[in-house]
Amino acid sequence: LDKDGAEVVGGVVVARYGSNPLQVINNVKTKIEELSSGLPKKVLANGVESQLTIVPFYDRTQLINETLGTLEEALTLEILITLLVVMMMVFNLRASILISSLLPIAVLMVFIAMRYFHVDANIVALSGIAIAIGTMVDLGIVLSENIIKHIAEAPATQKLKETIYNASAEVSSAIVTAVATTIVSFVPVFTMEATEGKLFKPLAFTKTFALLAALIVSLIILPTIANWFFGIKINKNAKGKALNTVLIVIGLVSCIWVSLWGGLTLIAFSGSWFIQEYSPKKNWFTNNLTVVISVLSITWLLANYWMPLGAEKPIVTNFLFVVLVLGSILGSFSLLEHFYESILRFCLRFKWLFLALPITVMYFGFTIWQSTGKEFMPSLNEGSFLLMPTSMPHAGIEQNKRVVQQLDMLLTNIPEVDLAVGKMGRA
Repeated sequence: LDKDGAEVVGGVVVARYGSNPLQVINNVKTKIEELSSGLPKKVLANGVESQLTIVPFYDRTQLINETLGTLEEALTLEILITLLVVMMMVFNLRASILISSLLPIAVLMVFIAMRYFHVDANIVALSGIAIAIGTMVDLGIVLSENIIKHIAEAPATQKLKETIYNASAEVSSAIVTAVATTIVSFVPVFTMEATEGKLFKPLAFTKTFALLAALIVSLIILPTIANWFFGIKINKNAKGKALNTVLIVIGLVSCIWVSLWGGLTLIAFSGSWFIQEYSPKKNWFTNNLTVVISVLSITWLLANYWMPLGAEKPIVTNFLFVVLVLGSILGSFSLLEHFYESILRFCLRFKWLFLALPITVMYFGFTIWQSTGKEFMPSLNEGSFLLMPTSMPHAGIEQNKRVVQQLDMLLTNIPEVDLAVGKMGRA
């Protein structure tokens, strides 16, 4: 090989088929450390001792970590946005927390299944969880809203446990049918072979695991949590005052030494308890103050983590942008919900006029699908470039060495280039 214009000896590590690339790379690095002390040494003319060293020039660790990091960030943002949507559409803090608790429990169950079914946690496998999050939350929403409805309509003498049981049993068959339909629709993906199978099978496994986990959590675990959660009552008494006063003190300490966002959120929640309990006039704002605080707190966390306008913009600007985007989207859905009955009446009255719209969309979609003619394979930008110059057939070893050295030195002079390694022939 040639490294930045100097002749070096290179080696290539080939991973076994089906092995975990990151684990193979880490094992190679460990072995290099073990071998380093025993590599040949030489005393130079100036008396300095020089030892042979092994320097990696193409290491996929950064690519793997950055790719998984990107997906981890996307999953975190998706969960935060899901929390916001649930809170703003359901507008019940206890129900929102109940629905949101489904996600971490179900995802942890997916990781357990991945371990025992030998599904590697690569980007495609983890994206299956990301795709399934919407369906997973839907199960919790259906169950929680039905529980809230039954609690509101239940007679005063009925026990909370019985009310939650009736509400859960009423929608259980619909939830099972919905999940079964989605799982069965993924069966053809399991039969894929070659490159397509290697690419999409992990996604099919993780999405199926996620839906099954969400089904178990929503039908068995969530009703139990709901029984405990909706049964909690903090009355206006000495215990409530003492508890929230202590939380305010903890929030002040957190603001100074731990997290300003967490501390202020804790103080706001504790302060809202005093406002709700001792406010002379009850209105919509005081009754839903905890939900408003939760929405603002999560939106601030989302803006701070996401930075949609870039890290160079102030956090307040990013926060206002996130509020504008989410407000516009959720506002549109709220308008749709408000005018849904009128829209439905119009569509049913003018059936053929309305059906012309989906038929047109289907026609153009089918036409575009027929004309693509491309293989669907995702591209990865790993920040490395492969330049493949071809020498003339009559060129000798010395000339090729000289050309490679010149190319590498020219590439090294480009400021953005970290390292240039050239090779002649093939591995």
